[in-house]
Amino acid sequence: MSDAKGHVDPTKERFALFKDLPRDEPIHMLNLVSLKAEATYPDGRKATGREAYAAYGRESGPVFRGLGGRIVWSGRPDLMLIGPEAERWDIAFIAEYPSGQAFIDMIRDPAYREAVKHRQAAVADSRLVRMKPGNPGAGFGEEG
Repeated sequence: MSDAKGHVDPTKERFALFKDLPRDEPIHMLNLVSLKAEATYPDGRKATGREAYAAYGRESGPVFRGLGGRIVWSGRPDLMLIGPEAERWDIAFIAEYPSGQAFIDMIRDPAYREAVKHRQAAVADSRLVRMKPGNPGAGFGEEG
């Protein structure tokens, strides 16, 4: 991982682009997360990055599930076969939302906004990619 500041939260510009996409159809969100060894809470409390991210999951989960969200795939990254060797991911999963609006509603929910403080303390770097779900095909590059 480089010394550059990691990507933790969306910029206002990127979120505006997200809001401009269709809000009334299902979406998948690819999550790649690299955790800090030690979480950095503004109030100085102590936890590992993994403990803080687990707290984020526990506290945000009811909001996520209450809006119809579910995890459709998760895995543990083992090796960067193609890509920057310094880019490492501790957690990888795909979250499904019934609509783009459900995702927007989640991040605006007061309970979620409180829970996301754990994510901000835990994450060194991340990628969050909005994807339109398709039907898996028989070969590479096929769209459904």
